[in-house]
Amino acid sequence: MYERLSEITREYESVSKELADPSIYADQRRLRDLSRKHKELEAIVSSYRAYLEGQSDVDTLKEMIAESTGEDRELLREELGEAEEKLEQLKKNLEIALLPKDENDGRNVIVEIRGAEGGEEANLFAKDLFDMYVRYADRQGWKWEMLGADISERGGYSDVTFIVKGEDAWRKLKHEGGPHRVQRVPVTESQGRIHTSSATVTILPEAEEVDVQIDPNDLKIDVYRSTGPGGQSVNTTDSAVRITHLPTGLVVAMQDEKSQIQNRAKAMQVLRARLLKMEQDKQSAELSQARKSQIGGGGRSEKIRTYNFKENRVTDHRIGLTLYRLDRILMGELEELTEALLVDERTRQLEGQEGD
Repeated sequence: MYERLSEITREYESVSKELADPSIYADQRRLRDLSRKHKELEAIVSSYRAYLEGQSDVDTLKEMIAESTGEDRELLREELGEAEEKLEQLKKNLEIALLPKDENDGRNVIVEIRGAEGGEEANLFAKDLFDMYVRYADRQGWKWEMLGADISERGGYSDVTFIVKGEDAWRKLKHEGGPHRVQRVPVTESQGRIHTSSATVTILPEAEEVDVQIDPNDLKIDVYRSTGPGGQSVNTTDSAVRITHLPTGLVVAMQDEKSQIQNRAKAMQVLRARLLKMEQDKQSAELSQARKSQIGGGGRSEKIRTYNFKENRVTDHRIGLTLYRLDRILMGELEELTEALLVDERTRQLEGQEGD
């Protein structure tokens, strides 16, 4: 481990030196990649230096104890116990810092939510999830922007896409992807019976133009008039845009903006994000499995989380965590859930390293 840490320290110094060279600003992609690398390495090097300092303190106290007597020795032993306890924590921090980094850390996040099983109730639940995430984004101090929405007849969302901008947005939102299940009495239910519906959430890393090169010849672009609930026309000009990426068959449609140019820009933003995620999945040799792990079939039996309104309960099935404060979670208080998922991720990574 120490040999690896020495190599990381040398790499950090090399990256720092390259970033100090003014000529690097001529290559924006290289500058971005180096800046991300520098931040990643800095966290490891800082933890390593803190650990070395803690180890030095322990060694010094042991030497002092060997040369002391009486009350001084007892006091030094107490200090040594505290220093060793601190050193153990510094070692754990270092092990966490050395864990493999997610290649999307630091990126903004594009969130897509769709009503799945349950008809209009699923669309209303999709709207609830949208409200939950934007409230959470506000609590975190992130910025968010609506990219597009297909509003259903009762004011829900059959489909809504928005971007969340924040330094740690990906780290805290990446585990939200997958089928979400709701159990409650729908507004459309006259008998007061509890129904089960679902909505799917997809979490995508925002891709910059330098990340994904798209050949204009690979795009089929259609323009049409925007429509509202029920299909009625809400615009007298062809401002809505549908972009089809021919090699992959991916389709993105945007109609929220009055300008065709703005809708096209937003559609391209979402398309780049989907293509980046697809390429990352492909490189990991887990394309179909990774996509299914988030979307599944959208069925009620396939779920990562259940929201039970009668019991004011939220259960995350991946980590077996149940919280009885659904009302507060829907208001954006997701911190306990997201932190528990991150702890689980780190624990599995550490166990994997120990197994290796």
